[in-house]
Parts: sequence; C-alpha cells; structure tokens
Amino acid sequence: MPETIKVIIVEDNQEAASIYKQFTDQLDHFEVIATAGSGKQTIDLLEVVQPHLMLLDVYLPDTNGIDLLKKIRTHYWGIDVILITAANDTETVSQAIRGGAFGYLIKPIIIDKFISTLQEYDLMRTQLHQREVVDQEKVDSMFRSSPSDKQPAEPVQAQLPKGIDKHTLKLVRDKVNVIEESLNADTYSQLLGISYSTTRRYLEYLVSRDEMEVEVVYGSIGRPERKYKPL
Repeated sequence: MPETIKVIIVEDNQEAASIYKQFTDQLDHFEVIATAGSGKQTIDLLEVVQPHLMLLDVYLPDTNGIDLLKKIRTHYWGIDVILITAANDTETVSQAIRGGAFGYLIKPIIIDKFISTLQEYDLMRTQLHQREVVDQEKVDSMFRSSPSDKQPAEPVQAQLPKGIDKHTLKLVRDKVNVIEESLNADTYSQLLGISYSTTRRYLEYLVSRDEMEVEVVYGSIGRPERKYKPL
C-alpha cells in the first residue's frame, strides 16, 4: 500500500489555504497535517512535524517564500516543495528552480493544474520507491526536463476528482447556466438545495473548468466575498 504523503500548507490567506486543503485531502495518498500563515509558524511547525511535501506561498507577512525555501533546503533536506504564488517574474521562477522546487503554480490557480501537479508528484514518489535503479529515460521523466518529453497527463475531465460526483455536477451545471448575475455560494446553496460546503466545492470546480468566473467583492466590513457567474 502506498505511503500517505503528509503535506503542510504555508499560505497567509486562510480562504486559499482552505481550498488547497480541501482538494489535496480529496486525492488518494495525500493528507494535509498542518497549515501555517507565516515563515515563523512554518519553522516552528517543522520542529514538531515531518511532512513529505510543502505547498508554499512566496508572499508571506514576515518573509519571502524563496528565502524560506532556501532555509528548508539547508535544514530540512527531505521536504519537497511546490510553490503556489502570484509571483510570475522570471527572477522568482529562476530562484525556485535553483532551490529545487518540484512545481510552480501561478495564482489564481487552476484546480485541474493543481490536482495534476500533485498527481505527478505522487507518481514520482511511487516510481522511486518501486525501483532501486533507473535508466536515463526514467530519470528524464522524473526530472521533467523538457515539456515535449513528458507524456500527456490524463485529462481530468475523464476522471472527476474525488469529491465531485457526476450527477451532482450536472445538477449544479443545469442550475447555474440559467443564472445571469453574480451570486455568492450561500445564495447558490439555497437555490440548489445542497449544503454550503458542497456548493462551494462544485462552484470552485466549475471555475477551474472555465465554466464560471469568480469576482472578489470587498465590502466596508468583514471578509471579502466571492461571487460566481457562469461564462
């Protein structure tokens, strides 16, 4: 039986961290064991937990994620890192590559890409654990040295992610396609007659499929509100 991949999420936006956790926990072999909202919290966590994988933001309130990546590489060699960030400048990307990051996802993330990157990581670990030696072709595929050398990933459409049921998805699609205005997840939940958390999961999935768009509305008080509209 494959080893469970223990994950920690380093992200100061609690809503984003919750979404990453939700989709990560739905994948086979993955378990989010902790979250942190700053560099200090991350270092404190690593004193007591030993994850296999870290999902790391670059923009943290007390440090830069690239600097944190360098510390991890120095003191916690066995942890793999996937960066999830709005930073799309070539210098940050170059530093991430030099720091040995397994992947680099640019915000706003596409859920399909998020899922496929984790699945690629799972496959790499499985291949390494199943073999004592590898040939050049296998090494090339593990290092993903050239996009043209990679086998195309299995389309996510052909196999829905765990937690997305095709019948419920059809119900949500049929309902949202007749709506012309932007609504929040709570309103959709009432229209659909299903729970808020389930509604939110399906709305985010449709956003990842480019079937809906999401708008973040900042009110005078309280947390920002996400509103969804079909495309």
